Amino acid sequence: MVGHGKPINHVLFSPDGRYIASGSFDKKIKLWDGYTGVFMCNFDGHVGPVYLMSWSVDSRFLISASQDSTLKLWDLKTRKLMMDLPGHADQIFALDWDIDGRLVVSGGKDRQVKLWTH
Repeated sequence: MVGHGKPINHVLFSPDGRYIASGSFDKKIKLWDGYTGVFMCNFDGHVGPVYLMSWSVDSRFLISASQDSTLKLWDLKTRKLMMDLPGHADQIFALDWDIDGRLVVSGGKDRQVKLWTH
């Protein structure tokens, strides 16, 4: 499983095990088949390194956090950006999804914790 152009910051399996997401200093998220390791697609949109990601509990959505101070919500069905979430004033270092799949919480260098709904 190769393809990132710079160091990888975060990798994680989707809750259903069907996907692996990897985020990198190359500003990309790569999606891989969780069973075979075969590359599936890139999620492009961040203008800074991708620090971390979190899956919705049903594996339908992936949210990513970046040095660029944004969160991005990705739809796995369409494999496209669903929502761009600016709001932090600096890099985002913490991210998690609630168990119901309705809320995301993020924390950043701006010393703020933000709660997001979709």
